[in-house]
Amino acid sequence: MAQERKKKTGVLPPDGGWGWMIVAGCFVVTVCTRAVTRCISIFFVEFQMHFARDYSGTAWIHSLVDCMTMLCAPLGSLIGNHLSCRVAVILGGFLASIGLVLSSFATSLEYLYLTLGVLTGLGFALCYTPAIAMVGVYFCERKSLAYGIAMSGSGIGTFILAPVVQMLIEHYSWRGALLILGGLVSNLCVCGALLRPITLKEEEACPLPVDSECGYSAKPLVAVGPVDEKHLVANRQQRCLQSMQEYRFLLMPDFLVLAGSFLFLASGCSLPFVYLVPYALDVGVSHHHAAFLMSILGVIDIVGNITFGWLTDRRCLKKYRSICYMVSVGMEGLCCFLIPLLRTFALLVPFSVLYGYFDGAYVALIPVVTSDVVGTTYLSSALGVVYFLHAIPYLVSPPIGGWLVDTTGTYTATFFLSGFALISSALLLCTVTVIRHCQRIQRNRQSKKTTLEQCEAQQADFYTTKNKDLLIINKATS
Repeated sequence: MAQERKKKTGVLPPDGGWGWMIVAGCFVVTVCTRAVTRCISIFFVEFQMHFARDYSGTAWIHSLVDCMTMLCAPLGSLIGNHLSCRVAVILGGFLASIGLVLSSFATSLEYLYLTLGVLTGLGFALCYTPAIAMVGVYFCERKSLAYGIAMSGSGIGTFILAPVVQMLIEHYSWRGALLILGGLVSNLCVCGALLRPITLKEEEACPLPVDSECGYSAKPLVAVGPVDEKHLVANRQQRCLQSMQEYRFLLMPDFLVLAGSFLFLASGCSLPFVYLVPYALDVGVSHHHAAFLMSILGVIDIVGNITFGWLTDRRCLKKYRSICYMVSVGMEGLCCFLIPLLRTFALLVPFSVLYGYFDGAYVALIPVVTSDVVGTTYLSSALGVVYFLHAIPYLVSPPIGGWLVDTTGTYTATFFLSGFALISSALLLCTVTVIRHCQRIQRNRQSKKTTLEQCEAQQADFYTTKNKDLLIINKATS
């Protein structure tokens, strides 16, 4: 009875308690989705040699996984909002696992496009957004730290999985490695079971009648009485209005600028993960050392996740989260401009360290910066749109990078493309931030000038009135 009353009244974000289990579940989700996606680049040379295909044709596999994960992110939000986050993650885990198992029986690249690219990517999409959104529901004051820990799964997973996948390929071939990864990814179903629903207080939760199973609202849908046409029409109109209001944040100018920045970001951030290992092999680095570069990138990614998450939760830096995000993305771009000069394993290690650190930093800040712009109310839907915006760049940028390698015979143009896109992303946000700051200063100056003029006018009126009174008194006395 007490639990029912608690569900009806709602609670504040606990900022702990079962929230840490939600963080743990999201951590494993990022391991099984983002880390596994990164490790697909280790299969790149194996697929290319087995199916005798060029760089651009083989790159479509990684592109399709990333594209489907982001393209179907709104579908994950939709299922999470209207069924439950548990259902979305468990269903996604099942589809992703089946996709990897079926990929182990591939007879052509086209077969892998369908199973590894489309089916596994769809499964990852259904898991990724609902799990991330649940962390934002359970945390408020320590949101950046919680996201930093949760998103560090991609780094830890890459650190552990990169050498393990290389070892599995050597012992069981790429088919056996994909089969074992399918078993690993099935643990997403267990993570889905951890996503316990929470109902926030009305002022903290979404004021729209979204399914409370996902923890976004305490307001139920209007009950439909006897099934007649009027009630059905009213219910249909309410659902339509609800769907429109869920995406009202799309009209926010700040979100539109952020969305444009994400498009540039997505165009550049995936290329180093796809082509770092092939580039290392091309300059004479051994297979084990090339895979170890991915491990280094992954473990430093963890440091970036957690340290930037902790730092941006500090009171002195909380209002500068967007600036921290811009710095991390811009530094990634600079790293990409330098990589064509690095042609030995010893020189590629610092690249992996720096790129991994700033990659972890911005990944942890994406949900935080998005939440700062749209608020917790629209976070789930906004994250769906944000990751949807990554879809097309993720789809086309690796094949374009492969085409550049095929055309030029080197990886220089590919990494320059990545660096240009990342720096453009940071510069777009930086330019808008500077413009907003200048407009704010101008408004403040104008406000002060207006206030000063009003004070001077009031003083003039006061002295004019006083002089008139004195004249009247003088006339009266005379």
